[in-house]
Parts: sequence; structure tokens; C-alpha cells
Amino acid sequence: MKHVILITGTPSVGKTTTAKALTEKLNAEYINLTDYAKNNNLILSDDKERCTSIVNEEAMQQKLAQTINTTNNQNIIIDGHYASAVTPTQHKVQVFVLRRHPKELKTFMEQKGYTGNKLYENLQAEIIDVCLGEAVQFHAGRICELDVTGKTPQKIVEDILDILQKRKTCIVGTVDWMGTLEKEGTLDQYLKLT
Repeated sequence: MKHVILITGTPSVGKTTTAKALTEKLNAEYINLTDYAKNNNLILSDDKERCTSIVNEEAMQQKLAQTINTTNNQNIIIDGHYASAVTPTQHKVQVFVLRRHPKELKTFMEQKGYTGNKLYENLQAEIIDVCLGEAVQFHAGRICELDVTGKTPQKIVEDILDILQKRKTCIVGTVDWMGTLEKEGTLDQYLKLT
């Protein structure tokens, strides 16, 4: 049976770096959903305001099922913030939701050129657990939530491998950025749109 590993989380949390490093360790097939959508004509339109593409999720799910079924590789790693919503559920799926403290995430996002509403919308998505919620909606019982704040990509991959090889327990529901930011007195700094 094929093992499909999803690496998801808000933009700039470290998905692609982690997914590529894990792909090497497992000699897996790697699918970056942004590239996959472009290469397979799965983009419906562009959202100019948010500088992003609108993907045909139903068509993507069908195409991913086809790709997963036809690959000779037993391990497939799918990288994308909406991976949970478009990955077919008939395979053995393990979801890793990467979480990063909003202060550190904001720094990483700004380094990648995020500004204004796009910056704050994504920070708020992290604070209110959007990617985790989507993972639970589509893949309940197969989710691991990892706080990657301050961790190197190598350490994140080690943690994932430890969970996959049953040396560490998979946990969900331990990250509470809203509570953390309230305690720090900084929540208001993240709940704004420009």
C-alpha cells in the first residue's frame, strides 16, 4: 500500500524545505502543489488582490489520485497549505501540520516579501489554526501537529521520521497561538488588516 505524507501549514512555516529534505531521506516522490497545479492546468483563475491562484480542487484531487496510483514509489510526499483538502483519502495518509510562533513566522514572511493584508491574513490563519482545521476535516485521526518554532529543517525532519518510525508519539491540539499571544500581550499586533 502506498504511503502518502502531507506536509501542510501556513505560508513560510517551512513546508517546502521540510518536504524536500524528507523526500531525500525516504527516497520518496515529491509533489509541490503550486507547481503541480501549473504543470497540470489545474488553475481556474488568479486572485490579483491576494497574488495567488485559484485551483480547481476537484480536478486536482482526481489528478493526484491518478499520479499516486501510477507511481512506482511507495512513499509520496505532498507539499502545500491546502494539501489536506485535495489529497484523496483512499490511501494511507499521514498529515504533518507545521506550526510556527507568529512572531517568528512574521519575520520569515517579511523576508519572503509578504506585506499588508496578505501578511496579516496568513498570520491570522496560523493563529486560528486554519490548516489544522482543514486537516481534521479531511483526515481526522491521521494528523500530527508539530511546533517548528526555532527548529532547523534537519530537526523537523528528524521529528517527522521519529513519528513515522514510532519512536515518538503523534500529538494534536497542543499549539495555542491565540492563548500564547494573549499571555504575551501581543495578540492585537496580529489581528489587523491594512
